[in-house]
Amino acid sequence: MNQIEFKNRQIGEIVADDFRTSRVFTEVGIDFCCGGKQTVGQACDELGIDVSTLEIKVGEIKQKEINANLNFKDWSLNFLIDYIQNVHHTYVKNTLPELLFYTGKIASVHGERHPELIQIANDVKNVSEELTLHLEMEENVLFPAILSFLANPGNDTKSTIVSEITRMLGEHDFAGGVFDKINKTTEGYKTPEDACNTYEVAFKTMKQFEDDLHVHVHLENNILFPKALKL
Repeated sequence: MNQIEFKNRQIGEIVADDFRTSRVFTEVGIDFCCGGKQTVGQACDELGIDVSTLEIKVGEIKQKEINANLNFKDWSLNFLIDYIQNVHHTYVKNTLPELLFYTGKIASVHGERHPELIQIANDVKNVSEELTLHLEMEENVLFPAILSFLANPGNDTKSTIVSEITRMLGEHDFAGGVFDKINKTTEGYKTPEDACNTYEVAFKTMKQFEDDLHVHVHLENNILFPKALKL
């Protein structure tokens, strides 16, 4: 691939072809999940990143032998849905209560000296409410509709698939945008000198949650949803 082709490719497509490249984009602050429809050139222009340097790093990753187990793009829709539910949905459901507790706790204890924690706690609460309903709709409406269409292509579930995916994309943008804001507010989840253990745990948990969210949204936005819309 020459530099012009690389520059004009969508970020989500590159990561969908080889998930290992996600590390390269993450390191330079390029969003490969919610921002996956951006071209490499657009993202580099916005962030002031040299395209040729990025291309070299991506090329070095792609030259290494790929682990077939991580080749998500080749997975069947049935298997991908099962993986997303069992890995990422389970993680979100288990972690959201912890996030709510820790962010609420540090906001009440440290909020006077660090008022940004109060806003962060409110943001996490809003994301929790949104994602809880979001997962329910995926598991009870969207995913069953996709599986039903796979089993019986002649049924009338295609309209459900299209409308649900349209809504899910907007909700992904909301959750991703909130955590992107938190990341910037905390300068990459850096804790201050007066941070207690709970403070440290809260920030570590938020970072882990955002990292998982990036992969979760990527699998849906850039692989699952496009495949489902082509059924």
